[in-house]
Amino acid sequence: SAMEEMDREAVATAVQRVAGMLQRPDQLDKVEQYRRREARKKASVEARLKAAIQSQLDGVRTGLSQLHNALNDVKDIQQSLIDVNKDWRQSINTIENLKDVKDAVVQHSQLAAAVENLKNIFSVPEIVREAQDLIEQGELLQAHRKLMDLECSRDNLMYEQYRMDSKNTHDMNLIHTYFGDMQKLSEELAKQLWMVVQRSLVTVRRDPTLLVSVVRIIEREEKIDRRMLDRKKQTGFIPPGRPKNWKEKMFNILERTVSTRIEGTQADTRESDKMWLVRHLEIIRKYVLDDLLVAKTLLDQCFPPHYDIFKRLLSMYHQALSIRMQELASEDLEANEIVSLLTWVLNTYKSTEMMGNSELSPEVDINCLNLLISQNVVDQLLSKYMSTLTSNIIGWLRKALETDKKDWVKETEPEADQDGYYQTTLPAIVFQMFEQNLQVAAQINDDLKTKVLLLCLQQMNSFLTRYRDEAQLYKEEHLKNRQYPQCYVQYMIAVINNCQTFKESIISLKRKYLKIEMEDTLSSSHTNMDAILDTIAKEACSSLLDEVFMDLEPHLSELMTKKWLMGSNAVGTICVTVEDYFNDFAKIKRPYKKTMTTEAHRRVVVEYIRAIMLKRISFKNAEERKEGAEKMIKEAEQFRFLFKKLAPGSGEDTEGLCGIIEAIAEVIKLTDPSLLYLEVSTLVSKYPDIRDDHIAALLTVRGDASRDMKQTIIETLDQGPSQPNPNYVPIFKEISVPTLTVPKLLK
Repeated sequence: SAMEEMDREAVATAVQRVAGMLQRPDQLDKVEQYRRREARKKASVEARLKAAIQSQLDGVRTGLSQLHNALNDVKDIQQSLIDVNKDWRQSINTIENLKDVKDAVVQHSQLAAAVENLKNIFSVPEIVREAQDLIEQGELLQAHRKLMDLECSRDNLMYEQYRMDSKNTHDMNLIHTYFGDMQKLSEELAKQLWMVVQRSLVTVRRDPTLLVSVVRIIEREEKIDRRMLDRKKQTGFIPPGRPKNWKEKMFNILERTVSTRIEGTQADTRESDKMWLVRHLEIIRKYVLDDLLVAKTLLDQCFPPHYDIFKRLLSMYHQALSIRMQELASEDLEANEIVSLLTWVLNTYKSTEMMGNSELSPEVDINCLNLLISQNVVDQLLSKYMSTLTSNIIGWLRKALETDKKDWVKETEPEADQDGYYQTTLPAIVFQMFEQNLQVAAQINDDLKTKVLLLCLQQMNSFLTRYRDEAQLYKEEHLKNRQYPQCYVQYMIAVINNCQTFKESIISLKRKYLKIEMEDTLSSSHTNMDAILDTIAKEACSSLLDEVFMDLEPHLSELMTKKWLMGSNAVGTICVTVEDYFNDFAKIKRPYKKTMTTEAHRRVVVEYIRAIMLKRISFKNAEERKEGAEKMIKEAEQFRFLFKKLAPGSGEDTEGLCGIIEAIAEVIKLTDPSLLYLEVSTLVSKYPDIRDDHIAALLTVRGDASRDMKQTIIETLDQGPSQPNPNYVPIFKEISVPTLTVPKLLK
């Protein structure tokens, strides 16, 4: 068994220990000592074992006693439950009989509510009357207090009725009808509130406390709304007319007021006032700015912060303005009205005169404001403006030219500028019109300004072509009857001067309105315009010279005739006539004035040489040749003197041209015919455009050269070298020589 096994193990262990202690003979002396030590150890172990067993037994005893108690308790509870069960079964019938008590309790609660509100119930008509009086006296807060009391009484009664019998609509309607006047009172009060809200921007200056009262009433109603909605969640009951949502209504009223305020600023129509739109926009600007300043400084303080009243109003104004501007944009606007509208929308609205006003910041940030009209509408308006402007400019230019043409036939001279140069108002009118339209476009933006400038210059181009045609027609009409128009010369001078003014005006217009980087895109059209202007001016100069030479015709035809040789003073008359014309030509501006003098000088010399080449005279002898040649030299000197006087400082030109007459005179004057070839070849080397027929004509006028001699000279000349003056402008190529006609040969 286990016990025996343990005993055996114990003996074996003891043997081992004893064997370990007694290994040497001398250890036997200590046997007694060893025995005592082992006996002590054993006694100690036994004592510990006893203590442990004792403690175990105590624990078991305590546990048993607790289990015993628990058993008793369970028995007690079981008994109690049996009793309760018995009582409950007995009392079921009693509870059934308590329904009457429950009904009585509900009724009591209803009656208690009625008693509590009795004072109000009996005095509903009286309270309504008092409240109405208070409304009329403007005591809105007190009136609202009475209304709240009445509503509270009605709502409590209705709630009790609902609790007792939610399906009994008859009783509900009875209460509702009884309190009917109270509903009217609520509406009357609301009407007063909305009147104050509509006029809030005026009221806040005159009577801010009234506005504060209105806001307090709205806040009270909002609170009651919230309470009623919470009760509805729990009980399903909500009184009639709730929620009133007066705060939301107030914002709707404000929104309508803002819209009406902006729409109502249009006092005039286009029919009654050309400036209707400018005026309308200016009134809107002023009203909106004033309203927002009042809203920011005064209104804000009358509302609780969570209303964010200024932000809400700002948004309402922006919205209303946006709608109004879209409406205006969709009307059939004229060009100047489109500009007014766009300037206002794109610039004025965000400028310091309006939303950018320093007193409105930082609440209003112009960078966060959207465009009042969409970019698409802006583009449509701009394109409409450009097409209207194009047809307007074409019309204006046409009208300006028509008006100018009427002046050309007047019997009075054109006006002169401060330096005495003749001019008409045409350039001033044209450029004033351009200038006005550019200033207008610049108000909108740079891009439009550049487009308008390009348009103006483009129209200017076609206008100048018409101007040129009109100047030509003017000349043709004049040639039909040279007595008319009376001031033809002066107006032709004005045309020339206008060309110079146009040139200067184009430059100044570009300098003022064109960005440097755009210069290149315009340079070709500018060059083109300059060229047209030069052509018009040169053609006009030419017309004027034609006029001079038509008057000189009878005197030119006297040159190189018998009469001339006998002592006619044709050249004197020619000089006087030219000088007389040049008194008028002094009113021509540079550089065309110089062109005029040079051209006149040239033509006088050409006509003089042409007279020689016409072979109207053939000198009979050396005496006549000498006389004629000296007269020619003297007359060349007269011309030289005349043109020096007309154009001081342009020396070489005058020398050169008159020199040709003198060179020809030398050929005629020559007394030794053997030197004739030499003299002629000198002439040809100086003026290489002299043709054979010119030399033949010259020798014919000399009157002493035979046909063979002419032939020889001409043939020999063809081999000669030429050394013309580098400044020489060919003159002979313009001069034709008449060939002999048959009758002349017969003579």
